[in-house]
Amino acid sequence: MNILRFLLRAAFVATWIVLGLLSVTLIFPFAPLRMRSYMVLHWSRGLMLLCGVGIRVYGSARRAGPVMLVANHVSWIDIFVLNAVRPTAFIAKSDIRRWPVIGWLVEGAGTVFIERGRRHAIRAVGHQMKTRFSQGEAVGLFPEGTTSPGYEVAPFHSSLFDAAIRANVDIQPVALRFFHRGRRSDYVAFVGEQNLMQNLWYLLGTTGVVVEAVFLPELRNGYCQEQGRARVAEQARAAIIEAISAFEA
Repeated sequence: MNILRFLLRAAFVATWIVLGLLSVTLIFPFAPLRMRSYMVLHWSRGLMLLCGVGIRVYGSARRAGPVMLVANHVSWIDIFVLNAVRPTAFIAKSDIRRWPVIGWLVEGAGTVFIERGRRHAIRAVGHQMKTRFSQGEAVGLFPEGTTSPGYEVAPFHSSLFDAAIRANVDIQPVALRFFHRGRRSDYVAFVGEQNLMQNLWYLLGTTGVVVEAVFLPELRNGYCQEQGRARVAEQARAAIIEAISAFEA
């Protein structure tokens, strides 16, 4: 841990976030989708650079057109790692909306929030996903519903897979693998009782953090309609587990 490094990075990150907030407040309401996507892409790349996070991309990410990305969930930075590859509207728990600064930012950038425990929450989010797909957007989902250290993948919740299947949209699994100084690591995983500031302390004070985003073969919509959402969720999870396990050494 280097305190000077942490302070310098924190200052740059704070400035970058303020610029992001100004953008989503003053520009996004009037900008076409293409411009918003361009801004999200490059802002996310800038944020990860300032946080000291390297990104390596494997496989073929769909760069345009509607698609649902489903990934394992390790940290709050997962959203920005994937946005740095393909601008994506993510489904996130409503708690994130109440996070200082970060919550306001991701809300302004188009995140769809889901209220857990509410009877009609899944249906409402499904309608929003359908709208995003119709506009040619990618929608991102972390089907585990929580974060993990990154070595295993919890069972997937399949409810929201149905929105992509009904909208005739392909589903692409993405495996996220975290490294710290050349080794697989959970050093910056956002897990347990850790809060956002504690996680930032680890992330901004160290070096050598790399996230590998492995874009796996898409599950075509016709196939998904035949298999059904539960089976598709199982297959997406199995593909991600295989990709994560392939680099355990």
